[in-house]
Amino acid sequence: MRVQPASPRSGAAESAPELAAVATELKPVYLITGGDRPKIQRALRRLRERIGEEATELLSAHEAGGEDAVAACNSLGLLGGGGRLVVVEDVDRWKAADTKAIAAYLASPAPDTVLALVAAELKKDSALAKACAKAGDVLVYDVVKRRLSEWVTKQFADRKVSIDADAARLLIEIVGEDPEELASEVDKIATWSGGEPVGTREIELLAAGCAEVPGYELTDAWGRRDLVAALAAPRPRLPDLRGGGPDRARGGRAPEATSVLRREALRAGA
Repeated sequence: MRVQPASPRSGAAESAPELAAVATELKPVYLITGGDRPKIQRALRRLRERIGEEATELLSAHEAGGEDAVAACNSLGLLGGGGRLVVVEDVDRWKAADTKAIAAYLASPAPDTVLALVAAELKKDSALAKACAKAGDVLVYDVVKRRLSEWVTKQFADRKVSIDADAARLLIEIVGEDPEELASEVDKIATWSGGEPVGTREIELLAAGCAEVPGYELTDAWGRRDLVAALAAPRPRLPDLRGGGPDRARGGRAPEATSVLRREALRAGA
């Protein structure tokens, strides 16, 4: 089975072929899976651009089963006139019967029709992955968590913006490890930078916090009157209720609370 692995250089599946660069003749099926959602979206966008928006049908495995996907492929094929694309999201929720329907269809797929199956996580030895690999391609776009800061750096580089390692790590700390949310913040910050390098100051001013932070560490330390621990506790990300500058929009422990803690620490000689 031909499965494209994650690249050790960047933490993402860089070795998976970009769909714009695959052979002129598209394959009847692509199984696209992995945690790098932004890259999956780019692959789907290239397929849609290649085949055409008007010739694309979008389905979700939440409502559509394998038989529905097969019916969509066959009905589009009957219309004739150029290529057709059927995209089915979340196929990792399909059951054995759905996989069986897809495997039977792939034995004799509709001409000029491409079936793109998208899964967040699907084992390479699953029946669906094997059926897709036999008739088409399995593309895995993953992000290795321990190399996530390198992935962030590459996202900025793709947008012609440089970011230092400390700033990349800080962005992950603020936003969390979800690639889609990180890519959204990268887009925003790269656009704001206008091509200029990005450092920790820019991240502190502009990044919107999504990471889950245990706020109880701060409240427990305050309850114990442990001022040193309170000052060192992670800052919960709070919604912007009063408006204000970029720091407040980013969320975090209110500046007033930090000032109170520091004054109390000074009085206590902490």
